[in-house]
Amino acid sequence: MRLVERSSRAATSLAATLAAAWSWAALAQSHDAGPSSTSISSSSASQPQTLDEIVVTADFRDAKVTDIPASVSVIDAAQLRATTIEHFEEAIREVPNLNLSGEGSRARYFQLRGVGELEQYDGAPNPSLGFIVDDIDFSGLGSIGTLYDVDRVEVLRGPQGTRYGANALGGLIYIRSADPTPELSADFKADGGTDDLRALGAAVGGPLGDKAGFRLSLHDFHEDGFRHNVFLGRNDTYGRDELGLHGKVNWKPSDRVSVDFAGLYVDVDNGYDAWAIDNGFNTYSDKPGKDAQRSTAGSVRVQAQLEKLDIVSITGVADTHATFSFDADWGNDAYWAPYTYDYVTSNVRDRRTYSQEVRVLSKPGAIANGRGDWLVGVYALDLDETNDHLDLGTYRDPFCGAECDLDLDAPVTSHYDATNVAVFGEVRLGLSERLDFTAGLRAEQRDAHYDDSSAVRFDPRDGMTGGELALSWRLASGRSAYVRVARGYKAGGFNISLAGVDFSTIDNAVITPNELQFGPEYLTSVESGYRFTSANGRLSAEADVFYARREDEQIKIPLQLRLGDPSSFLFVTTNAERATLSGVEGNFDWRATERLDFSAAVGLLDTKIEHFSLFPELEGREQAHAPPYTFALGAEYRVPSGWFARVDLSGMGAFFYDYGYDIKSKPYTLTNLKVGRDWGRHWNASLWARNVFDTRYFVRGFYFGNQPPDFENELYTRLGDPRQYGFTLRYRF
Repeated sequence: MRLVERSSRAATSLAATLAAAWSWAALAQSHDAGPSSTSISSSSASQPQTLDEIVVTADFRDAKVTDIPASVSVIDAAQLRATTIEHFEEAIREVPNLNLSGEGSRARYFQLRGVGELEQYDGAPNPSLGFIVDDIDFSGLGSIGTLYDVDRVEVLRGPQGTRYGANALGGLIYIRSADPTPELSADFKADGGTDDLRALGAAVGGPLGDKAGFRLSLHDFHEDGFRHNVFLGRNDTYGRDELGLHGKVNWKPSDRVSVDFAGLYVDVDNGYDAWAIDNGFNTYSDKPGKDAQRSTAGSVRVQAQLEKLDIVSITGVADTHATFSFDADWGNDAYWAPYTYDYVTSNVRDRRTYSQEVRVLSKPGAIANGRGDWLVGVYALDLDETNDHLDLGTYRDPFCGAECDLDLDAPVTSHYDATNVAVFGEVRLGLSERLDFTAGLRAEQRDAHYDDSSAVRFDPRDGMTGGELALSWRLASGRSAYVRVARGYKAGGFNISLAGVDFSTIDNAVITPNELQFGPEYLTSVESGYRFTSANGRLSAEADVFYARREDEQIKIPLQLRLGDPSSFLFVTTNAERATLSGVEGNFDWRATERLDFSAAVGLLDTKIEHFSLFPELEGREQAHAPPYTFALGAEYRVPSGWFARVDLSGMGAFFYDYGYDIKSKPYTLTNLKVGRDWGRHWNASLWARNVFDTRYFVRGFYFGNQPPDFENELYTRLGDPRQYGFTLRYRF
């Protein structure tokens, strides 16, 4: 019934969206002089002789990637269409030194160069990586990263202390949906495949008169989730049911003023039944959970070009309702008999954010004898969140007696709000025709407040400063290099999971009331990079080396407070005095012939916890979810008749699952294949296979006791998606 309702709603929304879009486009065309023509870069077009120039839009000014003194990866629309990528959690394999935490149905949290959260079950967001969609802050809510009708994904590695401040200690992920087109265009896409995969997407864009344009897209995606619940006899308890609606309007009321509106509605209504005692794809839970996120959001970007200055205002608002629940014992009455062992955990979160940035930019060449420019700005973010958390369960041991009985009914309602206010500035000076110097500075204050139904209250306040210094050289035609020193920061916080805990009843004597709060973290990095483009434009390559030092690193330690109670398995954040990270990253693209393309993205990473007085046993160890290497290799071959074939290999080395135990995952390599044909510029059909060799790989792991009666610690892992076959049919004009 739920599927029917969602399908009906999706179909109705799709029809209404396309009808409105078509009417607007037709009205706009009726006012246009002369015939229209469409020029769309797509996989169905003939292959260009040279590689496209890459532009980065996530920085203060749009700039060619070759001119940015920082390590950047860009996945554009053409690459997304060429591969089998549907969601950002799949795109991470194309970005050197980027990993995910697979704690949910879709990854919410990411680790860049080993920096980033593994989970945030307790709410009170304080992310290390920024996650921005069309100028809207969704940091810590990566489930929203669907990629249909997306123009580009930009990943800025290293601290973005000047540009994004407290939410970008380790870097920034920026997703930009497709912009309006100057003439009528449309895209229709249908997918089907194993695991009951069904997906439908449609997008329409075009002019609105002679001063505006629009783009509307809708995508409905469903698959069962690769799990079989033995107890319930169902294959969809881990199913993915995702609906996304995006819209954009660009309006240019005058030659000097432009206004860009963006809006989205995303309903991720996924099941959560990921874990099994035997670590397989068969589950045994009697109360499968949910991993759902429903977000309504919008942004407005106003750009005014005055005589001597430019002014940019960016406003973003978002309202998200999220539910994360699961069967905490992973079993059922028959499975655990003769023991009574039945636990569930639920967290319902409502988050509202409002952000406002205003910056003033000089014209290029306004200072330093025409070789420099500057900018200043202010930023504010207001976040308000409520959480309803419930742990409910019963344990009975017939061989132990009443002293082993445990009943749990622990509802907690909490409220959290935080306000960030920052001022920032940047100056760029041309020291010579080929050498530029950039300096940026950002000062930010964060005031937070937390209270809950157990009368716990926190009011932390942090003042933080970050920035960067960079030198960039234009060495010769097609060659450039840079050196960058940057400092980022992340605000302190508090451990909600410890609120109200009776510390005299827990086994771990290291955890005391002193760990209720933790301090801010700072990261200082030095990196140098080199970029190269061949004279004929067929070959481009870039590489960078980096070293960074983390001061007072915030580390979450997993702990189980009481045996027999899986809900007492929690995470405590505390500060490690010092940690380091270093490595190498490289990207390579080569148009070998008119028919054959090659690409490669490789990352090498070394991380180390140097000093951690509270948990000295972790000193000398690597960061969690920080594989020593990542790679992605791709090759695509096309023939003039339109047939094409593509193979993608990606993988990573073994990484520690978490900080409470010295257990690593296994290294893995995944192979994706795609074959198909283009018919002119409009039709495209392809057959594809993900994880062709059905490799078993792991995206998350926990080590704790969850089996009665002894509850001995064991490793439990979450498997990544197995082999999947499917087809895609696409029509564009």
